[in-house]
Amino acid sequence: SMQEMKRMESVASLLQGGSPGECQRADPKPERGAAAAPREQPWEMIMDKKHFKLWRRPIEGTHLYQYRVFGSYADVTPRQFFNVQLDTEYRKKWDSLVIKLDVIERDLATGSEVIHWVTHFPYPMYSRDYVYVRRYSVDKENNLMVLVSRAVEHPSVPEDPEYVRVRTYESQMVIRPHKTFDENGFDYLLTYSDNPQTVFPRYCVSWMVSSGMPDFLEKLHTAALKAKKMEIEVRDYACARPGEGGEGKASAAEHKSDGAHGPAPLEYA
Repeated sequence: SMQEMKRMESVASLLQGGSPGECQRADPKPERGAAAAPREQPWEMIMDKKHFKLWRRPIEGTHLYQYRVFGSYADVTPRQFFNVQLDTEYRKKWDSLVIKLDVIERDLATGSEVIHWVTHFPYPMYSRDYVYVRRYSVDKENNLMVLVSRAVEHPSVPEDPEYVRVRTYESQMVIRPHKTFDENGFDYLLTYSDNPQTVFPRYCVSWMVSSGMPDFLEKLHTAALKAKKMEIEVRDYACARPGEGGEGKASAAEHKSDGAHGPAPLEYA
């Protein structure tokens, strides 16, 4: 994730003005090539706004796309933005699409958390539910914050006939402060893909994601601003060590009664 952020920063240097929030569109050919690693399929820019740019590329062997957003905010601190997207209880208040959002299990050794998320989808589609594991890291040495998630299966969350289970989902968020974690201003890189398992044509799914993702990011930004102005209490994940505190229903320690050993640490492939 950190390497991808460095690559996208090199893309920003090809754009006039240097900053993702201020730049104008440069020649598209070097922009596309620089956004992809060597021998990787190039990215296609599909949205170029003041505060962010959105790319997509086909996922080989499927009808789906992978998406990438590179943007910047100047009125929120990196710590606020990071904490707000990790705080599941606060998200229930600011994200009207959330039907259910719970921490199912937490690994005390790594801080990894298994989340069950149920969300509304546009009419006439059924609501979708996700079971995913997430892990975060605050790298003070490299001045970066990273949050990665991917879909998993979990025995505590069987499929519900009321929802459509999304089994393919990956997300990576990297935040680079302009100065420090507690001063306004940062760039972020979000790379995202999922399979919503819909019968709608590819272009319809692409439109939903490409319109829904910027909308979600703006809601996240507004929620961070509101937390700052109203001094809403949000857990400080940037300072907490793995496994400290939180609102999970069941921790790794609580699952030790299920067998002779606790659950194995959750790892990312």
